[in-house]
Amino acid sequence: MDIKNNIKPISYIKANAAEVLRQVNETRSPIVITQNGESKAVLMDAGSYQEMMDAMAMLKIIAIGEKDIAEGRVSSHEDVKKRLEEKINGI
Repeated sequence: MDIKNNIKPISYIKANAAEVLRQVNETRSPIVITQNGESKAVLMDAGSYQEMMDAMAMLKIIAIGEKDIAEGRVSSHEDVKKRLEEKINGI
């Protein structure tokens, strides 16, 4: 994806909203919206946004796990298996 080809001023977005939305949804390429020559927002299709949010959530979970490992908050496979078996058996 070459984002520099998808930079548009807000005046263009206002004048061509339907076409811009069609393009974003068909190509799944985001558009950077500028105002007074500065980047102000990014317009993207809803599916890509959801995928990005899901990926960020997964990265946060991985980061938490890595921090737990670094701080020694870990359990062996055997300990986890034993605890699960105890829960299942009502011990």
